Amino acid sequence: MTFSEMLGERNEIRDCYAVVQQWVEETGIEGLHRRLGEAEAIFRRIGITFAVYGEGGDPERLIPFDLLPRIFTALEWSRLEAGIRQRAAALNAFLLDIYHRGEIIRAGIVPADIVYQNKAYKPEMAGFTPPGRVYSHIVGIDIVRTGLSDFMVLEDNCRTPSGVSYMLENREIMTRMFPELFVRERVAPVDNYPSQLLRTLQEVAPPACDGVPTVVVLTPGSFNSAYYEHSYLADLMGVELVEPADLVVDEGLVYMQTTSGPKRVDVIYRRIDDDFLDPLAFRPDSMLGVPGLFNAYRGGGVTLCSAPGAGIADDKAVYVYVPEMIRFYLGETAILQNVPTYQCGKPDDYAYVMERLAELVVKEVHGSGGYGMLIGTQASKAEIETYAARIRANPAEFIAQPTLDLSTSPTLGPSGLVQRHVDFRPYCLVGKDIRLVPGGLTRVALTEGSLVVNSSQGGGVKDTWVLR
Repeated sequence: MTFSEMLGERNEIRDCYAVVQQWVEETGIEGLHRRLGEAEAIFRRIGITFAVYGEGGDPERLIPFDLLPRIFTALEWSRLEAGIRQRAAALNAFLLDIYHRGEIIRAGIVPADIVYQNKAYKPEMAGFTPPGRVYSHIVGIDIVRTGLSDFMVLEDNCRTPSGVSYMLENREIMTRMFPELFVRERVAPVDNYPSQLLRTLQEVAPPACDGVPTVVVLTPGSFNSAYYEHSYLADLMGVELVEPADLVVDEGLVYMQTTSGPKRVDVIYRRIDDDFLDPLAFRPDSMLGVPGLFNAYRGGGVTLCSAPGAGIADDKAVYVYVPEMIRFYLGETAILQNVPTYQCGKPDDYAYVMERLAELVVKEVHGSGGYGMLIGTQASKAEIETYAARIRANPAEFIAQPTLDLSTSPTLGPSGLVQRHVDFRPYCLVGKDIRLVPGGLTRVALTEGSLVVNSSQGGGVKDTWVLR
């Protein structure tokens, strides 16, 4: 039975949603649609868009926004927060380990091939310890709920998890348009995220830094799908947004070109993929890279956040072993469990998956954004057969999971409230301390019955409330 975030076992309104229910009754469905139109006009005026690659015409679009918030009680958040912090600590410990002695591999817990033969692993990072021993500074943990107390991690994002601008803008819109809701309810704020992010970045300044660290956000440019977020975060942190052409490396230090001459840069929050960062270290054909940047990083002249090679920790084949990482590095039991996962590279798992493709969700090990998935329960026979051929060609490139009955949240439909499936991505900051604002990004599958919440696949977003 699908768990409803708003309704209890006897179909009664859960206490945490009482204020929202009262607000819906007072405003009415027509009133809510009118206010939704106003919210969308604000989003459009501000320019909060994202791009979908591969589409013809103008791919820029507004991400669909739903007025009804998703709510966590203080008790629910307490457990989620503890589990998220624990997971972020273990993932960073894993990265430190595999780029040094590889003790977890020597212990036979994580197979060597899924790490060292993985394209996300960067041998150039071997033996190097980043400032503060932190590899992944912003960890996005995708969480799903299947029951009142049943939260599970669907996947980890240790490279450059996107979407935090929607978390902040969703709250800004809600507090601007419906201040009375926040007077009635004690909702924990999220607007200190930019200051927390800046503090985290400054804490991992390199050895060569002298004085207050200079932080910049490095973007590949305005054609990137998340460019709005890059500029938005730079603005909120009060730091420069730079493109690769703005940076130059000289004698192991990094400088940005300004109208008053070169200025030292200490910390780079980079939103460019590993392979394109530096043509001298990675892809020589990269037009986005800064020549010599990686050597400056390894030499202690600048800090890159997150570190090149951090993506190995969020690989879907590595994901299977995160509960073991928590036990190995922290001596603790995982607070948030994984979704049961089958690795098609293992003969027994492969046989199980191939017999049950119509029942499972199958994903590419290196996939993201909802692309390259098979949702067996919603696929045609021809689609299943085509996907099966892909798995047979390279089994190790795929994992499979059961089709979870994700929780639903009340969502504004054309003629009333409807229930739609949701997931949740909080953003955990790792510097000298681990920080977490009370909230995150709730993504909602707007199509009835759909389990795909990604914006690139037609999903929308909601404000997320944590009650104090």
